[in-house]
Amino acid sequence: MPGEVKVLPQDAAGIVRVQLLHAGKRNAMSVAMWRALRAAFVAFQADATVRCVLIEGSSDAGEAAFCAGGDISEYPDFRFDAARLRDFHEGAVWGGLSAMLACDVPIVAAIAGACMGAGVEIAACADLRLAAASARFGAPIARLGFPMAPREAALVASAVGALTARQMLREAATFSAAEMAARGFVGSVVDDDQLQAAALASAQRVAALAPQAARHNKQILRALLAAPLAAAQALAGQGVQGRPGDDVYAYADGAEHREGIAAFLEKRAPAF
Repeated sequence: MPGEVKVLPQDAAGIVRVQLLHAGKRNAMSVAMWRALRAAFVAFQADATVRCVLIEGSSDAGEAAFCAGGDISEYPDFRFDAARLRDFHEGAVWGGLSAMLACDVPIVAAIAGACMGAGVEIAACADLRLAAASARFGAPIARLGFPMAPREAALVASAVGALTARQMLREAATFSAAEMAARGFVGSVVDDDQLQAAALASAQRVAALAPQAARHNKQILRALLAAPLAAAQALAGQGVQGRPGDDVYAYADGAEHREGIAAFLEKRAPAF
């Protein structure tokens, strides 16, 4: 199964719950899920009755997890071709993330279990983040032999901070919920069994306030914080060194890239 993004019916307070669900894969994001995420948030933006979106990992996955990253089992289908790799990151992934960022409706993220790679990116798009005490955060993609795409890196660095982003990407470091709260990424850490209630209470507080004021505040903050993403937009078009002709996705057919993904799928340590 390719996984799904479940949109639950809007409640009386104007809150919509979005659940990332990929059973057996700790809610890892498939290509289909990225496209569904985009469609959902485009719809929320156009619906004046939605006052808050609460995004979480579905417990139907069989293990507490927000999102463990991308669905690596799909990667051999497209990652080793630069054009298809670019379409994946700039179309599917950034399509979903940019729809979240462009959505003026406040977003609350309830983070349990694994929040890795794509999970950190999705959480970074939320306005408020609450985490269960046992949640873990990171972006260990260097173990897979490839870098984070420019706009995704800008998004993560602006949300978690430059030092944390460097540690995640250069050391494959992972962090506890308490550590991410101390670093400013998580607003509240609660006991695991209290996460859903605490996140819903936060969403209810948001939904009870003036909805147009909430949307205008998001627009203002988006404009003020846009500089890193604007720089990443240029980087994505020009290449890593900013030189004409460079292609940030030219690593697609590289040996490290192939070895990293093969090692993960074969459940062994990569030989870089």
